[in-house]
Amino acid sequence: MILGIGSDLIDIRRVAKVIERHGDRFLDRVFTPAERAKAQRRAANEKMVVATYAKRFAAKEACAKALGTGIRHGVWWRDMGVVNLPGGRPTMQLTGGAKARLESMTPPGHEARIDLSITDDWPLAQAFVIISADPPGRP
Repeated sequence: MILGIGSDLIDIRRVAKVIERHGDRFLDRVFTPAERAKAQRRAANEKMVVATYAKRFAAKEACAKALGTGIRHGVWWRDMGVVNLPGGRPTMQLTGGAKARLESMTPPGHEARIDLSITDDWPLAQAFVIISADPPGRP
């Protein structure tokens, strides 16, 4: 059963301006160490670095919408991180207030699942998040 759906569309150039203006202060506040490492692995191409951050920013916004909280009520930027499953599929790893919110909205006896789709086509980055609850034993 679907518990929440969120989407976000962001102009990559806007993220570039924020990074240019606030630098590490912004990056440290919003992105997890794993997300920062992923972006830095693309350092040979500045556009790819910024697009990587923009996609992850959009994913966090979409996830916060799917959680039904936005970035408030104890859900903070770094409580949500984009990670890749072993096969490469992206998903969200939640901690802190975001994890607590997910647990509170998941029906007893069910397992929460977060599906994430992220993409970019300069100058836009987009993310969709679907949070669902699966009964035990469902793959």
